[in-house]
Amino acid sequence: MKRREFLGTLGAASVWPLVARAQQPAMPVIGYLNAYSPDGQSERLRGFRQGLAETGYVEGVSVAIEYRWAEDQFDRLPAPAAELARREVAMIAATGSLLSALAAKAATTTIPIVFLVAEDPVRVGLVTSFARPGGNLTGINFLSAELVAKRLELTRELVPGMAHVAVLVNPANALNSETTLRDAQAAARAIGLQIQVINAGSSREINAAFANLARERPDALFVGGEGFFNNRRVQLVNLASRHALPATYADRVFPEIGGLMSYGTNIIDAYRQLGSYAGRVLKGTKPADLPVVQASKFELVINAETARMLGLTVPPSLLAIADEVIE
Repeated sequence: MKRREFLGTLGAASVWPLVARAQQPAMPVIGYLNAYSPDGQSERLRGFRQGLAETGYVEGVSVAIEYRWAEDQFDRLPAPAAELARREVAMIAATGSLLSALAAKAATTTIPIVFLVAEDPVRVGLVTSFARPGGNLTGINFLSAELVAKRLELTRELVPGMAHVAVLVNPANALNSETTLRDAQAAARAIGLQIQVINAGSSREINAAFANLARERPDALFVGGEGFFNNRRVQLVNLASRHALPATYADRVFPEIGGLMSYGTNIIDAYRQLGSYAGRVLKGTKPADLPVVQASKFELVINAETARMLGLTVPPSLLAIADEVIE
């Protein structure tokens, strides 16, 4: 072979892998929009990635994820949502708050959106119906009202003679707070409880709220299901312990570090469901053809050691239905 022909062959061989790579289909990109900070989100992200994997997508291998965190600054959500829309991601996963889903919806009418919300998505205008969402959104919904009512009933069963309950909400997340208070007040009236509303949207306000609770001495504290409170769980559990106040929560991460009791959606499984829906959308299913589904797993977790420290006896009826009792 002549030298010129050899060099030409060598050059073609060296270029071929580059051409082959250039012809590979582009990896789809998910825009992941969350109202809070990435702190404490690892387990939820694990659930989301598990759901994706169940549909054949692995982050970094067959799908890329662009993360956008609002860091508890809800008014900042429209900017990253609009950025993801301009980026023309394959889809947006709106998590952490209804406000994430509303921001994503406002940013695009064409890019598919899957959401995870506690509020009724029909009532707040995200979709037209559960069975036929319409438009470019679908997702997973918690049973908010039913969960609030059930948690109040379980709290009363754990705290004998309970009549006065303080409900802690974050006023910065007005939609979530309004839903929680509406559901709590309706449930409290049904079982004869008096509700006291406590607002806290910062660590300093949480400290002030507990100082007020120390004076008011309610029979129990009902902490709203809110990402901000999840991120402040150590502070909340420590203050409840310091003031010997029976407190119940929506997420198991609280009793795992010493909180009294939680009842709510298995949030990791809900994120897995969300990831599975995201994978189906990536495969070509239109959000309008995917009915909004309700979270399918709920769990009651009781910290028996904390109950004993508070002088409470966990009744056999609760022990029998608890998903986990922490000793």
